[in-house]
Amino acid sequence: MNKSNTAIDATDVIEAGPDSSVADVQQKSWKDYLVLAKQGIVTSNLITTFAGIYLAIVYTGAVFTTHLGTMIFALLGAALVMAGGCTLNNYIDRDIDHLMERTKERPTVTGRFSAKHVLLVGLGQAALGIIFLALTTPTAAVIGLIGLFIYVVLYTMWTKRTTTLNTIVGSFSGAVPPLIGWAAIDGSLHMYAWLLFFIMFFWQPPHFLALAMKRVEEYRAAGIPMLPVVAGFEMTKRQMVVYVAALLPVSLMLYPFGIVYTVVAAVLGVGWLALGIAGFKMKDDIKWARLMFVYSLNYLTILFVLMVIVHF
Repeated sequence: MNKSNTAIDATDVIEAGPDSSVADVQQKSWKDYLVLAKQGIVTSNLITTFAGIYLAIVYTGAVFTTHLGTMIFALLGAALVMAGGCTLNNYIDRDIDHLMERTKERPTVTGRFSAKHVLLVGLGQAALGIIFLALTTPTAAVIGLIGLFIYVVLYTMWTKRTTTLNTIVGSFSGAVPPLIGWAAIDGSLHMYAWLLFFIMFFWQPPHFLALAMKRVEEYRAAGIPMLPVVAGFEMTKRQMVVYVAALLPVSLMLYPFGIVYTVVAAVLGVGWLALGIAGFKMKDDIKWARLMFVYSLNYLTILFVLMVIVHF
């Protein structure tokens, strides 16, 4: 049953059950919006955005307390741009999401929201996010707009459905959060800002290809040409190892961050590379893909949190 989340009336409460309240229905509605915005993706990327902000303050010699307003605008702007992009992704993919187990409960599939409502929400979130970023620096707003365009148009609307290069295209947009964060403080973009970008860029193919291996049959059913669907697991594993191998030296180029960062980055990188190579001997490809996926999440979180910690 289609229902707008912009209004709650007596019918909503009755349908929710005798023990429900308007607050309960509102809470459920907001959860739907969080699903549309892919809350987990936004939250994890805000960690890298904050790292970009904090490191820019440190390396420009600025005072942290004088940039609190800028930091808030940057985080809100980045969050809204990402949420808008993800919501628009839901709008565009509503014709195939019902074919995949992990997406079949999205509000665009279940009918909780109309397509028009989702489109307007996505456009509104994205526009408001760009405005917030523009209140920091024009560079941050431009980077946010470029990332949004790549994700929504070049990835979701085009390459996701046409080529195995979709993961690479998506990696460009997925790598902009720390760049946005740095640009909000320093529009000139220090070399370190670009290194953060490339760390994110090389991290994403092995992360998302691991997910594609886990969900290969779902992608096949939806007609999405992910690399495991088109080229098989062996080719996918080789590609994943190549990107992990490329990521290792890029992460170590931030050795000026100190010995603790350098050692941890080296250990994490070598560990991920070893796990990747071990995949050629493991018989259970799906189990290996799960391990690679979990490792990638921990790798990124530890690395970016550490970047901040070592600069306290």
